[in-house]
Amino acid sequence: MDPLLQPITINKTEVRNRFYMTAMHLNMCQDYEVSDRICAFYEERAKGGTGMICVGFVSVDPLGSMFTNIGAHDDKYIPGLARLSGAINKHGARSCAQINHQGRYAFSMFLKGEKPVAPSAIASRLTGETPRELAADEIPIIIDKYAQTARRCKEGGFSAVEMLCGTGYLISQFLSPLTNKREDEWGGSEENRMKFGVQVIEATRKICGPDYPIIVRMNGNDMMEGGMRGDELRRFAKALEAAGADAFCINVGWHEARVPQITMGVPRANYAYLARRMKEVLTVPVIASHRINDPDDARELLLTEYCDMIGMGRALIADPHLVNKIAEGREDDILHCVACAQGCFDHVFQLRPVECLCNPRAGHELEPVEKADKPRKVAVVGGGPAGMSAALAAADRGHDVTIFEKEDFLGGQINLAAAPAGREEFIMLADDLEMKLINAGITIEIGHEVTADEIKQGGFDAVVLATGAVPLAPPIPGSDKPHVIQSWDYLSGQAHAGRRVVVVGGGAVGVETALTLAEEGTINADTAKFLLVNQAETPEEIRYLCTHGTKDVTLVEMIGKVGKDIGKSTSWTMTLDLGRLGVKVLTKTKVLEILDDGVKVETADGVKTLPADTIVLAIGSRPYNPLEAALADSGIQVVTVGDARKIGLAFDAVHSGHKAGLSL
Repeated sequence: MDPLLQPITINKTEVRNRFYMTAMHLNMCQDYEVSDRICAFYEERAKGGTGMICVGFVSVDPLGSMFTNIGAHDDKYIPGLARLSGAINKHGARSCAQINHQGRYAFSMFLKGEKPVAPSAIASRLTGETPRELAADEIPIIIDKYAQTARRCKEGGFSAVEMLCGTGYLISQFLSPLTNKREDEWGGSEENRMKFGVQVIEATRKICGPDYPIIVRMNGNDMMEGGMRGDELRRFAKALEAAGADAFCINVGWHEARVPQITMGVPRANYAYLARRMKEVLTVPVIASHRINDPDDARELLLTEYCDMIGMGRALIADPHLVNKIAEGREDDILHCVACAQGCFDHVFQLRPVECLCNPRAGHELEPVEKADKPRKVAVVGGGPAGMSAALAAADRGHDVTIFEKEDFLGGQINLAAAPAGREEFIMLADDLEMKLINAGITIEIGHEVTADEIKQGGFDAVVLATGAVPLAPPIPGSDKPHVIQSWDYLSGQAHAGRRVVVVGGGAVGVETALTLAEEGTINADTAKFLLVNQAETPEEIRYLCTHGTKDVTLVEMIGKVGKDIGKSTSWTMTLDLGRLGVKVLTKTKVLEILDDGVKVETADGVKTLPADTIVLAIGSRPYNPLEAALADSGIQVVTVGDARKIGLAFDAVHSGHKAGLSL
């Protein structure tokens, strides 16, 4: 039997397989009330075969949450909890509710003017605010609130609860010496700092009884300088197990940590080692999580005994039926999460409901796709993300769809997006969508630059124009010189750069191009491991070789910030990478002229020349739509999508294509 599909028992509750959907903030509730939207979202994942689904977080106290969380701090929310757990349980999945108090991570603007509370009055880099220190007599009250919240979840039909004891929230704030400077019984020694979390588990066990599963979500490493790490956190885990915890889902990092945790540049299953180390000291099931998005990786983790269960969050946003597809031998039909964060984390930061770049139906489960009254013959021109998404949606409506792509491969600009180091996951989106086109029976015409006459004479009732964009040609003197190349040509391998390179344009493409250039000549992971294990070089030298390539790269941007069009969840990591890799960043700098041996620029300090062997232009793109005018009077319905309509992100392309396909 596939190890992923073997049942497992937590306390006395059997879970049908090894998949644990980790809790994520979805922004699908208002005023703490469970919504139809969130119920439908989780129900679809339960239908898809997931073993246990953890929702959340649910609120312990209004002072430690916000109105878009699931309410559980009052008995009046029990009916809503029952509705949500019922949507999950009725499909054979086990339901779990993550319980959390944000502490110093709460924003006062959501607390009706009150200050957030914490063990000590230590300012939060996440919120920019300083919390109020809890009085000693307030602490037992909050512990009881955790337990009462667990009781409500149990009464509301949840199969289990998960206590969030990491990620920089209240329990980990008590645990960490960075945020707990107390001198009473709740601070000081490691044992005292553990006490709050231990008593939360003890109080929950007492109120919920011996047989109710209590899961702990905690860090294996806080990734904070001076914070909690391996041995200390393993001791905490053992104390929580002794207090009554039945399973552990191992997390990593605080929200303030400057180590990437969930972005595309984090290798797959990168933090599973933390679960493995926890498993060495615990006797209850351990769940690995973070950047596990593929069944083969998940299977390997179980077979090598890194963990007992697989935690997946965004992977199940992207494909709610991932588990059933494994059981049915349809792994080639899985739509993988590519860790772009464009529809999930970036939406959370904007207080928007979570959606998904890869799966435009995620978050829209209440909007079923209906078959068209009369099937039509549909042409889609362009095989990029917008075109493929439009073709799939039109096929779902029952239409006869043909997709035309002038290149010999599908994917469009996804192929460029996947070129930079650390962005390779994007290519999975192109591969997955192509497989879905094949499985849907869509006719694929690659290497075919279709003409307006072919469309007119092909008997098509409707055409979706998804012809993408072309790079902008800047009005810069000297931009036609032979040592000037477009970023698209460099990223696609059609052009190469010399040793000294100036990248003009600090948007997303410019940043990614600069990073790719700077990575050239750095050592790879295998070489780094060999040198480290064999002590052939010092760790400092190995780090130098990993971060210093063979090119001298300068990134020039007119405005005061680079990466303005990169999502908040990713931009900070890419900015750090620019620094690590030694890219010189010049903002508020205008390019005046491209010379034979460099670039003349104007800064606040005056005019100067940047020496360069190659200049790479990355100043943006414009819509490319040569067929719309030619088809205007054809009598064929014409819809334009993606960059051919308006320049945007990959998320925008996929979603505009999907909406267009459904409109036919």
